[in-house]
Amino acid sequence: MAPAPIRVCFVCSGNICRSPMGEVVLGAMVEEQGIDDLVLVTSAGTGDWHIGERADSRTLLALSARGYDGLPHRARLFEPSWLPDLDLVLALDRGHQRTLLGWTDDQDDRAKVRLLRTFDPAAADLSALLRAGGDVGRSLDVPDPYYSDLDAFDSVLEQVERSCAGLLDHLLERLAGAPVQAVR
Repeated sequence: MAPAPIRVCFVCSGNICRSPMGEVVLGAMVEEQGIDDLVLVTSAGTGDWHIGERADSRTLLALSARGYDGLPHRARLFEPSWLPDLDLVLALDRGHQRTLLGWTDDQDDRAKVRLLRTFDPAAADLSALLRAGGDVGRSLDVPDPYYSDLDAFDSVLEQVERSCAGLLDHLLERLAGAPVQAVR
């Protein structure tokens, strides 16, 4: 019997910049690993401003420049009722994390909500400080590039790629009992 898939959802504000990057990047990584039937990746936004729209054109350009296809993405609104069915909810910044945590009092659901950059190897010291109860300010936030230029989108994509590489390692560890071989 195959293990139940791990369900991961990236969450940002409008689901047109940062969270689609996470969905597309991690989706490509799990497909490359041959575990796309074991890890289901989605994204959503905390606000309803862009429901049904494609990702921001600069998001699509940044993704395309690195060989990713973000064209199938359509923005959607995160529904708090999804929390029990998800295994990991990745907030792109502390504001999204606060919003997500505010939608549930269930401790199991709250434990699923993590900042994406806690998986970024470049932010390992900050992640350890956060786990110890320290204040890391905005250091673990993935900045919103919406009001910036294409260079900001490229910089955000670099953070997302690093974080997703660390996240993939975490997911492979969770799947260690399943017949999965890393090809990195």
